[in-house]
Amino acid sequence: MKNLKNWMLSCVVVLASASALSQNKVTGIVVDHEFKQGLPGSTVLVKGSQNGTSTGMDGDFELNVSKDSGEITISFIGFKTKTVPFKVGADNKINLGTIVLNADENMLEDIVIMGVADVAKDRKTPVAVSTIKASVIQEKLGSQEFPEILNTTPSVYASQGGGGFGDSKINIRGFDQKNVAVLVNGMPVNDMEGGSVYWSNWAGAQDVASAVQVQRGLGSSKIAISSVGGTMNILTKTSDMKEGGSLSAGIGNDNYFKGSASYNTGILDNGLSASILMSYTRGDGYVQGTDFESVAYFLGLGYRSKDSKHNVQFTFTGANQWHNQRSTNPTIEDYLKYSGDGKPNRRYNPDYGTYNGEGYSWARNFYNKPVASLNWDYKINDIFTLNTVAYGSWGRGGGNGSIGKINGKSQRDAMFKDMYGNIRFDDIAAWNSGKHVADFGADKKRINGEYYSDKNNGFVRRTSVNSHDWYGTVMNLNAKVNENWNFDIGVDARTYVGYHFQVLDDLLGAQGYVDVEHKTDGQRVISSTYNSKAPANPWVDWSKRDKVAYDNDGNVKWLGGFGQVEYSKDNLTVFVQGSISNQWFRRIDYMRYNRNEAEGADTYKTSWKSLSGGSVKGGFNYNINENHNVFVNSGYFSRQPFMNNGVYINNSNDINPSLKNEKIFGLELGYGLRLDNFRANLNLYRTSWKDRIQRVFERDIFGVGKDGVQTPGYANLYGIEQVHVGMELDFIYNPIDRLDITGSLSWGDWQYKGNVSADFLDEGTNQPILDPNTNAPMNKTLYLDGVKVGDAPQFIFNLGAAYEILPGLKVDGNFRYNDKFYAAINPNDFGTSKHKGSIKLPAFNLFDAGLSYKMEVGKEKQNSVTMRVNVNNVFDTTYISYSRTNIHEGDSKATGNNWKGVDTANEVFFGNGRAWNFTLRYNF
Repeated sequence: MKNLKNWMLSCVVVLASASALSQNKVTGIVVDHEFKQGLPGSTVLVKGSQNGTSTGMDGDFELNVSKDSGEITISFIGFKTKTVPFKVGADNKINLGTIVLNADENMLEDIVIMGVADVAKDRKTPVAVSTIKASVIQEKLGSQEFPEILNTTPSVYASQGGGGFGDSKINIRGFDQKNVAVLVNGMPVNDMEGGSVYWSNWAGAQDVASAVQVQRGLGSSKIAISSVGGTMNILTKTSDMKEGGSLSAGIGNDNYFKGSASYNTGILDNGLSASILMSYTRGDGYVQGTDFESVAYFLGLGYRSKDSKHNVQFTFTGANQWHNQRSTNPTIEDYLKYSGDGKPNRRYNPDYGTYNGEGYSWARNFYNKPVASLNWDYKINDIFTLNTVAYGSWGRGGGNGSIGKINGKSQRDAMFKDMYGNIRFDDIAAWNSGKHVADFGADKKRINGEYYSDKNNGFVRRTSVNSHDWYGTVMNLNAKVNENWNFDIGVDARTYVGYHFQVLDDLLGAQGYVDVEHKTDGQRVISSTYNSKAPANPWVDWSKRDKVAYDNDGNVKWLGGFGQVEYSKDNLTVFVQGSISNQWFRRIDYMRYNRNEAEGADTYKTSWKSLSGGSVKGGFNYNINENHNVFVNSGYFSRQPFMNNGVYINNSNDINPSLKNEKIFGLELGYGLRLDNFRANLNLYRTSWKDRIQRVFERDIFGVGKDGVQTPGYANLYGIEQVHVGMELDFIYNPIDRLDITGSLSWGDWQYKGNVSADFLDEGTNQPILDPNTNAPMNKTLYLDGVKVGDAPQFIFNLGAAYEILPGLKVDGNFRYNDKFYAAINPNDFGTSKHKGSIKLPAFNLFDAGLSYKMEVGKEKQNSVTMRVNVNNVFDTTYISYSRTNIHEGDSKATGNNWKGVDTANEVFFGNGRAWNFTLRYNF
């Protein structure tokens, strides 16, 4: 202990001595002209030298200078460079106050990283990044899903999934969003049990975001998270924006409407500030039966001390929403069958129908997930700065689906659809109540003399509740020794409890539901139903509800430490990062295990399982001259598997016998070009990912059960390895004033390596599916070696242009071409070594366009009115956005018919057709 104290004392003495060499200090805050928000990552240089620094998260900077007077230049990509003179006083300090940068439409906007924990700098931090500012999000997003704003950035593919509100997906460099670290103000938000991100829970993100940034690849984030594909950081508004507010209203196709209002007090004389925003969104959805409603909210409170040593920001944001979904992938044959013009009916929803004269769906989602955070930036002295964020998240909600069968047929069977492909809910309810429905076969069986349903005798609509309580903190201590050396050390701690159970939503005509899954209670008849609405109170306790099928909790605790050393001198910047983390997992199952004091009483709750992981990464950037720079970065992660089927298998308390960490290794090379009217970035990358586990839905599991029915369920795939290599290019060209030409190109070669094993679970009960021949849990080998990775195009080309016709009047458009697009892997398609690989989906191109007009109003022209029209998929292109199956011509399941070369037996989602929206915004 004595040696440790001596070592720490020596470090402090060295750091203090080094700081004493600095003679003069220049400080200030850099903000943008439109929103008066800080511009983190702005470059501040002493004119005519390499002596410089970058602004922090609030746009603040401190620069050591050797002269008493001179000039500094402040630059930020997307803004005009500004030169400011300085002259230090007798105390060797000068505060330049607030420095406002004006937007420059002829500058590339998407180069600089923003983030609470990290700020990467153009031509300095060696990572591939893109940033979208609030003004661009407000202008171009329109009625699209939030992740879709990133579709013009390299190696990003975002789609609307099944077409439900907030059901979009984002994929970076071929890795899905479970393996993309998503942060809000530097806080990790990926589900701690399975890594998922549900964008419907962040329905207000576009309203409260000041910027969204993407680090592709391993990135430069210091906290102990391991992002395989990249890191996406959403920065929300803060309370210390300029005084003022906004009102906006928007309309669009399919009865879309959105209204929002916001107001900011600005920083008051006592250092306090406040900001509030509310928005309301509703619509019918492009896909049939996907109507939705969302209320988003944001509250920000802040305090900045007069000496600027303390900056405290509290935020509370979330969205209470519900939306009907399309969760089932129809076959192309069904899209064509239920169409009136011979073309695929892209709006078709196989989960939708009418019940008692009103629209009704098997699939519905509802959730309210507020997040509260308290950020404290403390400038201890000229060397040390402590940044701390403490946060909590409380989610309440779930999703609907069906339980049961009728005469051995699941709800997906064509028997339960009418001539238009809609679910016959009225007939299902009639059969459930004991009435005869001719084409359903035998009438309902009575149970104990009543018309009860169970998992084999009628349908009910259930709700799978997935709620959670989540708390965490991230602390980072920065030591800025001098203009060359920067040190960071910090801790990342989280604790999470997930509550998972099913309740009944609608008995659909039956008198009750017989549940036999409860170990301790035996057979139970349940007649209680609960509506599918998210509570306004996110702390409500639903634990006393009558549960069916399953009831379990997932407990996860995380403790991570991280550190970084950065050296920067003249044209060279080098950084090295390291992190170590430990996760503790515990599963509590209230239904499958005996909780009595008799035999097995202790099996329902597992002991804590501890797993360690870590990472090391580093890189350098070298500015060859003012026009050219090159960088290299590399890293290795040892990542703990997800709790769901990584630690515990088959939705049980059984530990995975082959439990091991996933291994990720990445290497990236980059080049940047900066000319007066042309800017470009080129990146080459290779990422390998070993020992991963994946869960995949399978409609018909191998073989036929003893009841003669194929069982829908899930397959757990163990030991997957992927190798992704690729190239990315993005550029902006300004041939003439007021014209921007932008573009990007992404090429990848993503493949699976080696074969894997898989076991299978029943979709309705989450129990292992038994092999009908051996009566043992089913297990198969899947032959994936050399199979192409699906879910995202491996070749994407973007070309866009924006032209200011008159002051305030601008037109823009973007063309996007997608190719080398493959279907997702599916257990039924790779159970033999003689498979034909992933099917290649048809290439497609999309064109989006927009027109905006902004006019300044008010006596001093300090306010503005903006009108914007967006049209997405202008030419109404019909394209496949996702395929779940790989059925080739000549396969046993093939129909012999095809659509654009794809057999119509394949189960796919089509992308949305043409969509439009108009928004009117008043800023004051």
